[in-house]
Amino acid sequence: MSRILKSTIIAALCATAMPAGAQLKKGEKPTEQQIAAGEAPATPISEAETVYRGLQGTMVARPWNREAAQDLLSYISRVNEEGLEPSEYGLDALESALAGRDQAAVDRAATDSFLKLSAALALGTVPMTARTDWHLKDEDLDGATQFSLMEKAIAARSVRQTLDSLLPTHLQYGELKDVLANATDLSTVEAARVNLERWRWLPRELGPRYVIVNVPAYTVALVENGHVVARHKAVVGAVKTPTPQLGATATGVIFNPWWEVPASIAPEVRGKKGYVSVKTPEGGVRYRQPPGPGNSLGRMKVVMPNNYAIYLHDTPSKALFSRPARAASHGCIRTQNPLEFARLLLGNPEWDQAKIDATIKSGKTVKADTSVPTPVYIAYFTAAAQADGKGIIRYKDVYNRDAKVVASIKNGGKTALASK
Repeated sequence: MSRILKSTIIAALCATAMPAGAQLKKGEKPTEQQIAAGEAPATPISEAETVYRGLQGTMVARPWNREAAQDLLSYISRVNEEGLEPSEYGLDALESALAGRDQAAVDRAATDSFLKLSAALALGTVPMTARTDWHLKDEDLDGATQFSLMEKAIAARSVRQTLDSLLPTHLQYGELKDVLANATDLSTVEAARVNLERWRWLPRELGPRYVIVNVPAYTVALVENGHVVARHKAVVGAVKTPTPQLGATATGVIFNPWWEVPASIAPEVRGKKGYVSVKTPEGGVRYRQPPGPGNSLGRMKVVMPNNYAIYLHDTPSKALFSRPARAASHGCIRTQNPLEFARLLLGNPEWDQAKIDATIKSGKTVKADTSVPTPVYIAYFTAAAQADGKGIIRYKDVYNRDAKVVASIKNGGKTALASK
């Protein structure tokens, strides 16, 4: 009998900060107006993620031939190249088993090692409790797929190829591995390890066309076929109102948007000039801010429903884009040159710059659809590898999250530090 890697379903943490008047507090339901405005889904998206952690329970181990088990041992011995700790994936146990004549011991050790290592490569080794405010879903691996991959790898003598097939395909992952291999100082080693791990938290393939927001870099990038089509400066959530990391799908852009004020912050705008009060069916009052030069969302916002009502939008406060540090919003992503970004995101011949400008000038609220639904990933990377092996770019860990990740990696996927 052997221990098996069981799945632990961990509910994702709900965000507590509000973006520029839009993020929903924990337990707060979106209004019909927020749903209609593309800020939140009509039916909440399940934020549970099956993450494989720890070795628990018992089962009959799968039979391993010696060649496949030796290949697994070799892979584990070099897993530090992925920024992981070889000792955490049964290196000693498997090596000891292979040195003896007990086939059952080899089967047990190899099964345990493969399950834990494959989960780490596909989903990351750090548990959700150490992924502060991280709500990006990763469905690259499930239990049934794990066992199927293991059995095929044993039969085909393809352990290395099988495990390699679970790694992120993004160019940055490979370049960060090169940085890690060439690093001579602890700081660079830890920066590479942390951000390699965060790439494993994302889907293995991000898609042919997507938007990625890197909060510590204060940037928004539109990527097509692996190439950055446009990169814009961004203002992200302040330390007290951090931007959560999440995934959504952009389906359109609203020009001259209304701001639907969440009930949780209605007291902040009550009685202020420029807001419209509307009676609710329950007898209460909600507030809206009409389009105009002073609207908190500026001249456009991206339609990308998610459980936290986080989205990309314009802002009347343009001066913030000139600052090197731009953690200043209530959570949403304020985007520089928003109309140019909107045109590129839409990718719709009908919506050229002239039509966008005319729509803005009209003052009417208009929704334009993207040519194709476009995934949006709001991520948190504190380091990036430069092209052609030129080193690493470091970004300030604005929300102080790196230390927990480093500690958890070193402790084999255990949460080593309390949340800050």
